[in-house]
Amino acid sequence: MATGSMLPARNQEAMAAAASGTYSYCSRPRALPARRRYRGAPGHSEQEEEPVRYANLMYDRRVVRGNTYALHALPWTAQPDPLEIQRQREAHRKALARKRAKEQHQSRTPEPVEGRKHVDVQTELYLEELGDRIIEVDVECQTDAFLDRPPTPLFIPAKTGRDVATQIEEGELFDFDIEVKPMLEVLIGKIIEQALLEVMEEEELANLRAHQYAYEELRNAELAEVQRLEEQERRHREEKERRKNQQSQLLQKQKETSEKIAARAFAQRYLADLIPSVFSSLRDSGYFYDPVERDIEKEFLPWVMAEVDETLEKKILGRGVLDTLIREVVEKRLDAFDQPGASGQPAGQTEASHRGSVQTEALHQTETQEPEAE
Repeated sequence: MATGSMLPARNQEAMAAAASGTYSYCSRPRALPARRRYRGAPGHSEQEEEPVRYANLMYDRRVVRGNTYALHALPWTAQPDPLEIQRQREAHRKALARKRAKEQHQSRTPEPVEGRKHVDVQTELYLEELGDRIIEVDVECQTDAFLDRPPTPLFIPAKTGRDVATQIEEGELFDFDIEVKPMLEVLIGKIIEQALLEVMEEEELANLRAHQYAYEELRNAELAEVQRLEEQERRHREEKERRKNQQSQLLQKQKETSEKIAARAFAQRYLADLIPSVFSSLRDSGYFYDPVERDIEKEFLPWVMAEVDETLEKKILGRGVLDTLIREVVEKRLDAFDQPGASGQPAGQTEASHRGSVQTEALHQTETQEPEAE
């Protein structure tokens, strides 16, 4: 009940502070929302996302850092104020109008005539030569040689106190022979011990070298034996492979020989009936023939038939000529009979003489045509 009564009061205080223009922080405790680890897609709009609810003062935009001279008061609601938007639009419109009026009132250079163009000209009191390359000047200055740094003096601390002297006679403080005896005993003992250690180390090294030499000899002997066994194994393996290859080649040759024998027997059985049938079919087709018979059929018979045809044609031609002559003679006789009294000879003598002449002419033409036909 106490917590519930405190929240409305805190909200009222915040609203009152906002109305008065001052700022006071007030936020209900809540869990931190999960933020994205990566950026969104290029076409993804940030307005579609939910508004970020800051629960840490370091990420709260309402907390002002740095200079507060031009502090921009954030609105309490996410929706913009219509009056503020209208005021901003009016100010932007006035600024555009002032800029446009300034451009209109500003004197401008008239446009150049055709064939010319404007060139920038210096109007200052003192003219300056313009160039693409900056003028460079070399200046030299001679300096003194560097001196060696003096050595740093030895640091001697300042003396403090007072110097006091005491006279000591010989033999008052200690006896050298008595005091040095324990030191000599220790030194001699250490030297003897070190010598014994060195001797023992040398003996141990000698034993190690002898053991190493014996081990190397044994190892070399074992390596030689291993190489011999490997070489023997290699020879046995090569011999085995050679025997296997030889046996496989022998089996392959035997197989090929048996296949050839079987193929030859099959071919002989197959060709036993094939060859006679082939020759008989070829003979029937005319590929095998008697040369004399072939010569008679191809050369003699065609010539005989041609000669017979030529003889028959000549005989038919002679008969046709004879028929033509007989027809002409008959036609002439008929013409002669149709004209009575044309000549002084009697009709019987004229007819007999004409008949004799026609027969003589016909016989003469027949005899002439027969030799030509032969």
